[in-house]
Amino acid sequence: MDVNPDSSYIRPARRGKHKIFIGMAPGVGKTYKMLEEAHQFKQDGIDVVIGFLETHGRKETAQKALGLEVIPKKIIIHKSINLEEMDSEAILARSPQLVLVDELAHTNVPGSIREKRYQDVELILAAGIDVYSTVNIQHLESLNDVVARITGVVVRERIPDRLLDEADEVVVIDVTPETLEERLREGKIYAADKIEQSLQNFFQRRNLIALRELALREVADTVEEEGNTSTAIGQSCNIHERVLICISTYPNSIQLLRRGARLASYMNAPLYTVFIADPERFLTKQESLHIDTCEKLCREFDGEFLHVKSSNVAQTIAQVAATHHITQIVIGESQQPRWKRFIKGSFTQRLMDLIRDKKIDLHIIATEK
Repeated sequence: MDVNPDSSYIRPARRGKHKIFIGMAPGVGKTYKMLEEAHQFKQDGIDVVIGFLETHGRKETAQKALGLEVIPKKIIIHKSINLEEMDSEAILARSPQLVLVDELAHTNVPGSIREKRYQDVELILAAGIDVYSTVNIQHLESLNDVVARITGVVVRERIPDRLLDEADEVVVIDVTPETLEERLREGKIYAADKIEQSLQNFFQRRNLIALRELALREVADTVEEEGNTSTAIGQSCNIHERVLICISTYPNSIQLLRRGARLASYMNAPLYTVFIADPERFLTKQESLHIDTCEKLCREFDGEFLHVKSSNVAQTIAQVAATHHITQIVIGESQQPRWKRFIKGSFTQRLMDLIRDKKIDLHIIATEK
């Protein structure tokens, strides 16, 4: 359908949908991708406008904006200087179906009605207008300290984590650090006089690798959380690896813990350790000390130690794995005599039967008897 911007568009009585384009650093192509999608919507007859666009002098971005209606910026006088800000009230008066808003973490000029641009976006969303916005991973509040440790830069402009949680869609615009460095050297991100300084500081290869991982992980966490909220009971959506080590009173549990911790480290995965105590049996002093040692070792590996009472070990391991969205279970080779395994059945087989449909890998580690 063709939409005439001047015609009366009846807005549905709902909150607008918010799509966030996120990246590891400036120059990955967030704004370009947002504009690209906006042109497609315009071709499909959607009434789309640019609420605020910051090209930073990038020719490709500026050219991509051609043909899209732009809401004029608001002039605010601060310390006798004319400064430009997004005119949220003009956007509300224009009432498009979709508005594009660059740099979500921006702090508005003193004297503005709202302090932060994301607050302007929330106002627009509340009016039933859809918003596409852009932000870099370093602007996320919870990652502020992590980013400072990685880059040595304390980011002043931040957005609350809830914006990502509440967004209808979050898309990572991902490029390799090598590609980003190449764009920087070609002058596609900053002016020539800033290139070398950027490469020596924020755009160092190790910084970009770490920031890229942060961006990918943040969105993966969001997707996984949404998946686990929306999927049926008994099912889960696991994107990250999570390792569960199952220890016992046998001394080889220390070996098992170290092997499992190495596996978690290789996978860059959260580590959990579980000890399942028989409720009908008291531990000896030596056994209690052994379990305490395992718990301390688990915490040294930054893991979470779980102490559970149950007479059904296999069933309880399966339940713990489901609760914590485990993807890898580590157990030790059975210490039971062969005749006991023959009479009672194989513990390993019972556990395999319980986790077979859960997409969990089982690692059986041979340890010294």
